[in-house]
Amino acid sequence: MFTTDIGVDLGTANTLVCLKGKGIIMREPSVVAYDIRNDAVRAVGQEAKDMIGRTPGSIVAVRPLKNGVIANFDVTAAMLKRFVKIALKGSFFNRVRMVICVPSGVTEVESRAVYDAAKQAGATDVDLVEEPMAAAVGAGLPVWEATGNMIVDIGGGTSEVAVISLGDIVTAQSIRVAGDDLDEAIITYIRKKHNLLIGERTAEQIKIEIGSAKPYEEETSIEIKGRNQVDGLPKNVIISSEEVRNAMADTITQIIDIIRSTLEKTPPELSADIIDRGITLTGGGALLRGLAELIAEETGMPVTVAANPIDCVVLGTAKRLEGNSGFENYVFRRGKHFR
Repeated sequence: MFTTDIGVDLGTANTLVCLKGKGIIMREPSVVAYDIRNDAVRAVGQEAKDMIGRTPGSIVAVRPLKNGVIANFDVTAAMLKRFVKIALKGSFFNRVRMVICVPSGVTEVESRAVYDAAKQAGATDVDLVEEPMAAAVGAGLPVWEATGNMIVDIGGGTSEVAVISLGDIVTAQSIRVAGDDLDEAIITYIRKKHNLLIGERTAEQIKIEIGSAKPYEEETSIEIKGRNQVDGLPKNVIISSEEVRNAMADTITQIIDIIRSTLEKTPPELSADIIDRGITLTGGGALLRGLAELIAEETGMPVTVAANPIDCVVLGTAKRLEGNSGFENYVFRRGKHFR
């Protein structure tokens, strides 16, 4: 009665927060800017992301999560604490119950780090739920039925593939290759082909504006700005959508391979269900132009993109906060698992 219930999708690229009864209240990049002289947090979220590559020597803007797990514990805890403080603004209640998502392939140590960071941020009770499960519930799949539901969640740091039936995960695989690796592939290609150094934000812009997994009508190009490796001076280069697609091809192939591998490990009866129901894509990576069509061609399965792919994981935690819809048979990781 006197507790605030918070759901958190703690992603490598973005953190989404929802409140029971209010829905999603926050979408912020998972970035923290702090002063290295006294470890004081200067900014979090979008404000901190805008500082990347533009800070003086005394201020560092970092992404504290890498490949879906905590890379810098103290900074992650500080970021969560700031987000919780914003979520509790105007609330009279101090007790916080938090449902927070972790990749399905995390180790016990990595899970413990997320649990401890949530506790340090002020949560009194913490439930950890695997991202594919939350994404499937958030996407509206009938996970409680005795039929196979296949979900592919492509985030910033990890790609999660899972087959769910009767309210729990039957088989799942996680690969630490996702949206960030697509950005890195673009950076590497432009550096080698055009002798131009660009940053993460520019690479992400290129991916969003002209990136694709398959050729498409009205192929286009974009002018980008960076630093010439040869003379160190600023330089403009025009890069085509075909070049971007070729740069990302190997990374996309790795994601498709993990989908195939999961299908091979799926029980025959559930495989038959997936042929009928198809594969559902969630996460920011699902928005890449032509990706759903390419996965359908490579697997022979119908593929659909969820209605709100970026929000599916946090919407799943919201349903958990409202009740147990879809989570009746799911076993959450709680404090007792880490004692």
